Amino acid sequence: MTGERPAQTATDQRSLAARIRDGDASAEDEVVRAYSARVLVMMTARTGDADAARDLCQDVMIALVRALRGGQLRDTDRLSAFVHGIARNTANNFLRMRYRRPSAAPLPESLAAHEADDPAECTERQQVVTRALASVPATDRRILQLTLVDGLKPGEIAARLGLSGEVVRARKSRALRKVIEYVNGLSRS
Repeated sequence: MTGERPAQTATDQRSLAARIRDGDASAEDEVVRAYSARVLVMMTARTGDADAARDLCQDVMIALVRALRGGQLRDTDRLSAFVHGIARNTANNFLRMRYRRPSAAPLPESLAAHEADDPAECTERQQVVTRALASVPATDRRILQLTLVDGLKPGEIAARLGLSGEVVRARKSRALRKVIEYVNGLSRS
């Protein structure tokens, strides 16, 4: 990637954006040449990973060209700021996803493999869970099922049950607390 300087004047930026919106492929090449070096530097600095930075730079250039083709740049005099905004958002999304992803660390061999449970113990556990769930209202049981079994978020559950997201969160929290207290009470006796 060569790093020509971005179009400096507002007229140059306006012209470049208009040419891309009108379908000029050479203008697309020009905007990529003009901004890719700066975006690559930014991505490398933000991620600390040269390979990821190159991939993200390409993602930014693709998003930039698509946005310009679609006429999404409102103030054509601010093309450089628009590029910077796309790059910043792309880097932030990448970093957010990287930190959400759990690290894959191998388990030490010293940990014993889990052996199959005794069938009687499994049956007893199921009965305890069934009794614990029976101690909460039906709607709360449904919220727990949709959360823990189906993996839905509170907003999705709220839409299904005709409740607000806050009500779902509160009921889920209260139901979990009650189930935990029930199970803990059994283990103390």
